[in-house]
Amino acid sequence: MSTAYVLQNFSTGRTFQDTGWLLSDPLDETPSLIRAVYKKKRLDCEDPDRGLYRFADWLPVNRILKGSAAPVTYRSRGLASYLGLENLYITFNGYWPEKGALMRTCSFKETEAFSVCAHIPEGEKRTMVVASAGNTARAFARVCSENGIPLLLFVPYDNLDTLWFDKPLDPCVQLLCSPPGSDYFDAIEMSNRFCEDAARYFAEGGAKNIARRDGMGTTVLSAATTIGRIPDYYFQAVGSGTGVIAAWEANKRLIEDGRFGDTLMRLIPSQNAPFLPIYEAWNNTGRVMHVMEASDARKKSASIRARVLSNRKPPYGIPGGLYDALVDTGGYMDYATNQELERAMALFEELEGIDIDPAAGVATASLVNNVKGGKVDRSSVVMLNITGGGEARFKKENEIFYLKPVEETSLLSA
Repeated sequence: MSTAYVLQNFSTGRTFQDTGWLLSDPLDETPSLIRAVYKKKRLDCEDPDRGLYRFADWLPVNRILKGSAAPVTYRSRGLASYLGLENLYITFNGYWPEKGALMRTCSFKETEAFSVCAHIPEGEKRTMVVASAGNTARAFARVCSENGIPLLLFVPYDNLDTLWFDKPLDPCVQLLCSPPGSDYFDAIEMSNRFCEDAARYFAEGGAKNIARRDGMGTTVLSAATTIGRIPDYYFQAVGSGTGVIAAWEANKRLIEDGRFGDTLMRLIPSQNAPFLPIYEAWNNTGRVMHVMEASDARKKSASIRARVLSNRKPPYGIPGGLYDALVDTGGYMDYATNQELERAMALFEELEGIDIDPAAGVATASLVNNVKGGKVDRSSVVMLNITGGGEARFKKENEIFYLKPVEETSLLSA
């Protein structure tokens, strides 16, 4: 299969064909995100048994991979009652069989991994390179291992505990770590060195990759098709903000579809204090973001409970990035402290019945604070994107294996 679409430069509006693995407009050197414009304007959700690929009409995929699961949206009772919200919908990404949630890495990063890996052109012999703070690496490792796709991962050494799996991985997946005390940005810098060898490696591309964003946008497709309309508010924790950009883009497609209303969701992303580069830029410098000093970034990333939210160079100011998404939707940045997210995690498990990860705790804390602060109309349709959950339960029910790093010299000499 091959989904029909063209690419569009966000800044100029120019449309052009995707020649295989484009991360920018080849005729425009000015930085800008590109988007997929799908031929099919009305979304036909396929059989739920197709997993994530039930949304294949709006995914730039060339094939269907085995083992995917889609986000699951349900109407909240417990948390909604606690907050006095009439229409709180939770989009759950993780492991919760009773709800039909079957993501075995317990993270919404599976949505991007299954989309990106299915976007790889047929006949590609090189190894894909992915840098991650943890959850993205776990998702890509699982998808690539089960589908025989060569992958080289780069993860900070201090985040090795995030690379857990329910079975040993295929040797097609290899891992290198940046040193102890380093952060996600250091892992990215390390991965870039390998990508200079273009004959052997290619970069996945992060936020610039349309397949990554459109995979993550399936959370909003799940919500809108379940609710029957586009939500009014959208809450999610962010490290890079790519998932929120994806939500904005999916929202626009749903408006064009015409069956889900014309609401532009108010986006309310949140970070984990004290690691707040996006929050501080939004409140102090507008589109311009000052890159965090390395020592300060490493210190703050080590101090936050949601370590996966520690990207010090996110796609914020680039045209089509998070800044534009917030401006367009009347949204704003928020944050939660370690103490607030811990309370929110406990509250969610008590009221909804499943454990959630610290990043999802940040989003939940932000929702709680905004509702109690009177910033959310209690009768509005609110979407809470739980980006990871069920990990504690999954680990109780399964034997767990950890991916170990290889020696860098073995890859350089191979």
